[in-house]
Parts: sequence; C-alpha cells; structure tokens
Amino acid sequence: MKYLCLIVFLAIVIAQNSSYLGVKAVSSDGFVSRKGVQFILNGKPFYANGFNAYWLAYEATDPTTRFKITYVFQNATIHGLTIARTWGFRDGGYRALQIAPGFYDEKTFQGLDFAIAEAKRLGIKMIITFVNNYSDFGGRKQYVDWAKTTGQNVSSDDDFYTNPLVKQYYKNHVKTMVNRVNTFTKVAYKDEPTIMGWELMNEPQCRADPSGKTLMAWINEMAPYVKLVDSKHLLSTGLEGFYGDSSPQRKSSLNPVAANVLGTDFIANHNLDAIDFASIHSYPDLWFPNLDEKSRLDFLRKWLVDHLEDAQNILRKPLILGEFGKPTNIPGYTQAQRDAVFNATFDTIYESAQKGGPAAGALFWHVISDGMTNFKDPLSIVLSENSTTVNIITEESRKLGLIRGKGKLSKT
Repeated sequence: MKYLCLIVFLAIVIAQNSSYLGVKAVSSDGFVSRKGVQFILNGKPFYANGFNAYWLAYEATDPTTRFKITYVFQNATIHGLTIARTWGFRDGGYRALQIAPGFYDEKTFQGLDFAIAEAKRLGIKMIITFVNNYSDFGGRKQYVDWAKTTGQNVSSDDDFYTNPLVKQYYKNHVKTMVNRVNTFTKVAYKDEPTIMGWELMNEPQCRADPSGKTLMAWINEMAPYVKLVDSKHLLSTGLEGFYGDSSPQRKSSLNPVAANVLGTDFIANHNLDAIDFASIHSYPDLWFPNLDEKSRLDFLRKWLVDHLEDAQNILRKPLILGEFGKPTNIPGYTQAQRDAVFNATFDTIYESAQKGGPAAGALFWHVISDGMTNFKDPLSIVLSENSTTVNIITEESRKLGLIRGKGKLSKT
C-alpha cells in the first residue's frame, strides 16, 4: 500500500510540474470587473459558488503536501466551485509569510505562489485577504507588537488603525503582495487575472471606537492606497456586515447586541469608490446561541435579504457572502440542520442572482482535504465525502452556472 501511495503522489507532482509549461494557454478568462450590481467576466455576468480555504499557503509551503491543494481544487471544480477565499498573511510564528515588517519567508511565499498557480490551472478565481483582525496567524496584534519593539507608544490592538508606523507596515505588506512575481507562472500578482480581488482585512473591528469613525478613517486611507498600487483587481472590506450609526433602524433590528460595540458600519464602510463590492458573513448559531433552530433560520434569511436590498438600493454594488456555515458542535446538531442552513442561504442568493440582483455568490467556511485532521473543526467540509450538504453545494453551482450561461446584464 505504501508503494501505491508513493506512485500516486509522484504522479500528482509530475502532473503539476508539467502543467505549468502551458499554464497561460490553459487560462481561458480574464479579470473579473464590476458593472453596477453585477460582476462581469468576459462580457457576461459572473455568478459563482465558492469556498474558504485559509490554509492553502500554509500547506503549500511544504512541497510534499502540495498535493492537498491540488486535490481540494480538483474536487472543487468537480462540484462546480469557482471561487476560493484564502489568507494572504501569516505574520510571525511557524511558517510565517512575514517574519518581521518587510521581511518575508521565500518558502512560504512560494506556497502562496503555488496555490495561485494551481487555481489558475484549474479555472478557480481567488479572493485574498491582507491581514487578520484576530491574533490567529499574527493579525493586528502582531503588527502592534512589532511597532512596540521599536519604542512606539502603542498599548492596544486597535492602535493598528491609528499608529503611523503600523499603518506604514500594512501599506508595505500590501505593496509587497501586489508586486510579488509568482515563481510558477512568472506573473506579478497585480497582473494575475486568477486573483478576483483583495480584502482589506478579515472581519475588521475596532472596539476602542464603537462610533465607527476610527475604522472608517482607516478604510478611507487604505482602500484608495490598494487601488493606487493595483488598479486591475476588485477590492472589498472583509466585513461581517454589522450595521452602524448610518443605518440606525437596521442596527437595532438586525445586529446581535454584542456587535454594536465593534465599530463597524456596513453601509458607510462600503460606500466609497475604492470599494468595489460588499462583504458580509453569517453565523447565527454563534451570534444567537440561545435561539431555537427555526428562529436562527429566519434570522439568516432576513440578514441576507436586507443586506442584498441595501447593496441594490444604497451601495449599488455586488455582494458576496464571504463566510457562512453550520457548526457540528451545536447542541442537538443534525445533518438536516446543516442542509437547511445551506438551502436557505443558496435559495436567497439564487433568487437575487436570477433577477440580475447584487448577490454574486456565497463562500462556505470551510473546505479541507481528506485526512487533514490538523485543520478539521466543527465547520469543515470534505467535498469527496459527497454528503447531502455537498450535493446541495453542487446543485447551487449548477443553478448559478445556468444564469451565467444566459449572460443577461442587469439594467442597474
């Protein structure tokens, strides 16, 4: 058996290496752009089903585990999934991408190169996030700690948004990322159509200023900067979608109470020219642990419908549900409950897309490859298991593909 596994592994490696010889010829499409509330690809509306795989660069740093990226992408294409969201950061720590401000581990960067190259080869678009709100994989905390070691007067993770040196660290990282030349494809990230877009941060928050002014000022500074150094790609915030003072009615009726101190504002944070599409996440099980299952599903539908309405009528931009899922560790969990969450989500997305609305797709959290116990958690999904949830995912991909095939542009 071990010799058979070795043969299979070698076959994958050989196939990967030979494929890059013709990677440009294999790539059949261009940059995703925006027109009104729709994404456009090759002159047609672009609606797509997708997934999160934050671990891509981490696993691809080791050449002997790169087959996991290939396997996940191959399974994704089998199920019609065409957008992958992943981290463009790992700040400090084991297998760090950015070892220290402005210093990068070439092996880890080559891991991200590989993930992008494989996505290109297999026809998958990517959304890449520049930094984390949380301390996982470094995040804002690591940036502030770096500044502190230089003698900067910083004491809170929220100083990330205001300290001049920390802000420069962030800009330097953005510039390094977009100017990176992929060692497999020989294409700079800023010129790579496989990258659909960037996110400023994963779930930005600023508890130090619940009014939202601090985070808004940071977005107003950083979003135009990203577009300055990379004018070809789309950009979003990475927000969860909580409402702020610009939408008092939505804030009081939709936000979990705990979200009102996070300093975010769905409308204001997306309502500037440098932001191309709206980002929301959805985790009713985590936000409302005391609600019953029906109430959570009702909230999920309203959360999506109301955000889509605002994307259509106020922002006039496309919207991507960047994260959603159903954790298996919720008391009383059943597979039918997970299926109900995916059905409710996909039905709402499809209804909007079918009408030429702003819903561009949903990216479930998260996919892992077979045997990846180190990244398995209550939200992970293995596509090759072909569960009832996976069948629902595949059907949504098929339906969105049919809309894309019709190629009708919205009048908005």
